[in-house]
Amino acid sequence: MPNGPTPAVRALATAGLQFELHSYRHDPDCESYGDEVVAALDVDPLRVFKTLIVEADTRLACAVIPVAHQLDLRRAASALDAKSVRMAERAAAERSSGYVVGGVSPIGQKRKLPTVVDETSLSWATVYVSAGRRGLELEVSPADLIKATNAKVARIGRA
Repeated sequence: MPNGPTPAVRALATAGLQFELHSYRHDPDCESYGDEVVAALDVDPLRVFKTLIVEADTRLACAVIPVAHQLDLRRAASALDAKSVRMAERAAAERSSGYVVGGVSPIGQKRKLPTVVDETSLSWATVYVSAGRRGLELEVSPADLIKATNAKVARIGRA
């Protein structure tokens, strides 16, 4: 693995959780990281999850939803016990997570944030999330994703 394992990979390995690592050639001109993963790994877009760092009232939180969906801000606010939710600034997301946008993993973040994983994850035996670097994905069971992130499960995405 170039530059060694990411914090996400180390966190799963340390916790003794099962995962499979998938790599693909990242195109630096790509504007949709999730769509790039779907195409490169030939995986259902409802099975590939994106990690969004949000501001829930005045604190940061993490929302994990299928790349084919958009974040429902009202549902996310409810799941995070907040009055409102909005997308965090890119710099705040990168500083908090320790990852670059397009490679933000919900696992192994520098600052552990309250996390909500969309309930659709439970429909799959395994789901894909960023491994913490563009061009690198983790395939993990929803139960292990939830355990690794201490996440709440709720319906927070919409088609």
